[in-house]
Amino acid sequence: MTVGPVGCGKTTINNILTDALTAIGQPHKITRMNPKSITGQQMYGVMNNVTGEWIPGVYSQIWKKCNDRKNKYTSWIQCDGPVDAIWVENLNTVLDDNKILTLANAERIPMTDNCKMTFEVGNLDNASPATVSRCGIVYVSESDLNWEPLIETWIKDRVESKIYCNPEEGTWMNDCINKFIAKKDLFIQLVKEYVYVMSTPPVVRISQMLNLLTAVLMHYLEKQEHIDKKTFEMYFIYCFTWAIGGLFETEEREKLQKYIESVGGPLPPISAQKISVDKETVFDYYVDPNSKTWKIWEAEQWVPPKRMAFSQLLIPTMDSTRAEFIIKKIANLPLMRSEKRKEPG
Repeated sequence: MTVGPVGCGKTTINNILTDALTAIGQPHKITRMNPKSITGQQMYGVMNNVTGEWIPGVYSQIWKKCNDRKNKYTSWIQCDGPVDAIWVENLNTVLDDNKILTLANAERIPMTDNCKMTFEVGNLDNASPATVSRCGIVYVSESDLNWEPLIETWIKDRVESKIYCNPEEGTWMNDCINKFIAKKDLFIQLVKEYVYVMSTPPVVRISQMLNLLTAVLMHYLEKQEHIDKKTFEMYFIYCFTWAIGGLFETEEREKLQKYIESVGGPLPPISAQKISVDKETVFDYYVDPNSKTWKIWEAEQWVPPKRMAFSQLLIPTMDSTRAEFIIKKIANLPLMRSEKRKEPG
């Protein structure tokens, strides 16, 4: 079992190990599945009560395919998802010395020498001692890699593929990271002083920021237009606020606004009255790609359809408009961030 929070490098560790073994002449293949995405019956199989026919499960079919002595490679069956008693307890006969999968139709399928059972999990909170004692555990800490390599690879990838908006982009990026995150130990502050609706690891928030930054800068790449440092920093602030504070309520967003102001971030020109009365913050603005200035979000004028079905009405608001903008930008990104590193976007 490779155990650790999301983004700590578990998948990369397994990929590097299997690639290295393949490179030295021992071909390895990983077959991944998420056991929590299906029911127990769909996973292992079920007997049809009406016809008496056995309906095989996803995992049992993968098990049969991988445990074939004719295979000229070693198979890793990798369960990539939360471990709990609903499905993992049924694997105790696989994990112990017997190494046999026993199904409800009395079928017993032994594990062959060219197959390994592996797990990728965030934690073992719901795993029983019986399961844990049958496995070897490799724990990967959140701080082993942390989020800094994401910044380095983002800059390096854009330089190597020459898809930057300015040759100085990498330097500007490092300056922004030092100014708004590293120098102030921002993620420690967030834990101590801010309340999230739902907690997410720093790696995920930085990854979201880089994805959104890549998406909003695409406009200038397509037009082959260079931008200056001021514009880049405004885009950075836009992506930074949504990645770091997208899961904040109004009060926490106001605190984040004050933090950005305290470190000299290029915020929109919001009057004191707007801030105190209307609770207006940087979250209510976006960077206009044409004028390269801050503009407040405004919903499109709603035109009633000719045939009106009340349950299907979608009236645009400022919230829906800015959410749709982010969703569309992220949706247009390529599925793979890096083919070379087998890194999904």
